[in-house]
Amino acid sequence: MTIRAMRRLPETTAKLGGRSPRAFGDNWHMTWAADGSQFVGLCDGYGWPGIRGHVEKPYNSRIYRLNGDPPHPQFEHLAGFPDLLSERGSGRINRYYGFGILALDQRVYQFLSTPNTPFSVDGARFVGAKLIYSPDSGETWKNQDGSPLCWEEWDDRDQGNMVFFDEPGEAFSLLTVLQMGRNYGDNADGFVYVYAPNGNVEGTMNQLVMFRVERDGLLDRGRYEFFAERREDGSARWSPRIEDLGVVHTFPEGWVNTMRHPYAWHPSVVYNAALGEYMMVNWGMGSSDDGMWFGRPTYLGMWTAKFPWGPWTQVHEEEEWLPEGTPGARPYQPQISPRWVAADGRSFWLVWTDYRDVEERKPYYCFNYQKVELDAD
Repeated sequence: MTIRAMRRLPETTAKLGGRSPRAFGDNWHMTWAADGSQFVGLCDGYGWPGIRGHVEKPYNSRIYRLNGDPPHPQFEHLAGFPDLLSERGSGRINRYYGFGILALDQRVYQFLSTPNTPFSVDGARFVGAKLIYSPDSGETWKNQDGSPLCWEEWDDRDQGNMVFFDEPGEAFSLLTVLQMGRNYGDNADGFVYVYAPNGNVEGTMNQLVMFRVERDGLLDRGRYEFFAERREDGSARWSPRIEDLGVVHTFPEGWVNTMRHPYAWHPSVVYNAALGEYMMVNWGMGSSDDGMWFGRPTYLGMWTAKFPWGPWTQVHEEEEWLPEGTPGARPYQPQISPRWVAADGRSFWLVWTDYRDVEERKPYYCFNYQKVELDAD
């Protein structure tokens, strides 16, 4: 089957969360675990009051378990995840943001992006990523080397304790893990695939790069293979050298901000097993004339491919992504929920965050979701 188009259904939209200063959080990278639940990452928020075990704190990053399906998904607090707080007024703010995540057998892996400086400093940008994991389905958490999870201070980060740090062109600072069904069960070749923007400026941030690693080698950077090129027969050439990195796909220009930290083109990629297609949604930052982020509406696109490395064909584009038609909306970080893809593959639920309602000038971070229908033949 080939996906020809997607259609958002605004009437299905639901929102879980609240307004600043007690916003619930944003970003929402998800993975589908063996027990049927999803693990979901939260950034910069207070989480879900009222759920068992929850303590209201200003989390920089945290992981929750997400049970059930729309219209009434339920969040579950993971008591064993060590607090990573946004300690405003201190030098410990903004250190790590949990993005790419994968549940595989009893393990849960997460890549946390780390910037060069706190975001209040001019020139701040993401420059690397820390890899953590849980060996017991979210009960306890460890560093990449197996030691108990800790949050390194700014000056203690290096290429020894970060999986990516100060790489060529600052690639692999914003990571997305390909999702392939429950417990990665739709994967047939034994590899985990990971995507990222190719840097932090216009001309590279809108380029997509990727690596792969055998599923039992995710904790070993030495086993990573980087996409180098797509051959004429459609196969991919991989290299153990990051210096051989090639571009998988290029997104439209003009959607990378220059004020505040660069933030755009961080995709969500999910395999649609029923249709035999890889689906990718991605977004571009709508900047004002001076380069400030969220100055105009966001770009939303969807692409499909027969292989994780493409070639990617665009099937949907919105240069003014307004999820409910509200002119002031500034959505970002669209995510395809891997569990919420229909059994016949012809619909899924899209999750996102709204930066703010521009008309009210109030931040509005919450868990938004909306059904999407697909045309396929």
